[in-house]
Amino acid sequence: MKYLVIMLLVIQFALFARTASAQAVPFSASAYNWENSPNNYNNSPYNWQNSPYNYNNSANNFNATNGVYDNKGNRLAYEVQAPTGVTNYFDNSGNRIGYTPSRQ
Repeated sequence: MKYLVIMLLVIQFALFARTASAQAVPFSASAYNWENSPNNYNNSPYNWQNSPYNYNNSANNFNATNGVYDNKGNRLAYEVQAPTGVTNYFDNSGNRIGYTPSRQ
């Protein structure tokens, strides 16, 4: 019984240590970094470069090269790179759904 309790505590500690270390995000990739923030105009859908009304981002533009598609060929979103190097992902309505931090 004594060994079972010790083994249970060791397993719990190992699981806690594994999940705690996976939660660390560097500031360069954080949403709190101004370069990645949706409050930054370069990342905002109100910026014409990011707007769904811009024909380069439109789902109606079949020659657009920035579309994000699923395995069936349905357009899910579009991506636009900001001048700071952040790649922003917007759904077809213009709502920012994600980003990839710059590789600086």
